[in-house]
Amino acid sequence: MKAVQFIATAVLIVGGLTLDMAQSQQPGVKRTDLLRHDLSIPGRDVVQVRVDFAPGVAFPAHKHPGEEIAYVIEGLLEYQLDGKPPVMLKQGESLFIPAGMIHTAKNVGTGNAAELATYIVEKGKPLVALEQANAPPK
Repeated sequence: MKAVQFIATAVLIVGGLTLDMAQSQQPGVKRTDLLRHDLSIPGRDVVQVRVDFAPGVAFPAHKHPGEEIAYVIEGLLEYQLDGKPPVMLKQGESLFIPAGMIHTAKNVGTGNAAELATYIVEKGKPLVALEQANAPPK
């Protein structure tokens, strides 16, 4: 019986990770997972992801189950955080996004844009939750 419970739990976890990845892959946006590691803070993980944006492409309104630090590796990205004025970042600049804050990111340059996203998130929750209602304007 314990083997069946273990297998069922494993299937749910893998299925959740697959769904998380499917939600986070958008046309014109390529996400490359770089690191996922337990933290010394119980129930928290650190995750690093490289996100590449084709010219003119935006990642739709979404939120994360923890804080995000976005560092622009190349190009020009515009971030729209719910209820705040847009923030434009170029290569070498970074932005702190609070846990649960609905936001978008858009490549407003003429070439590729990329960010290094570092997340401090709740363990076991999907990294990206797409939003429908109350999304910030694009």
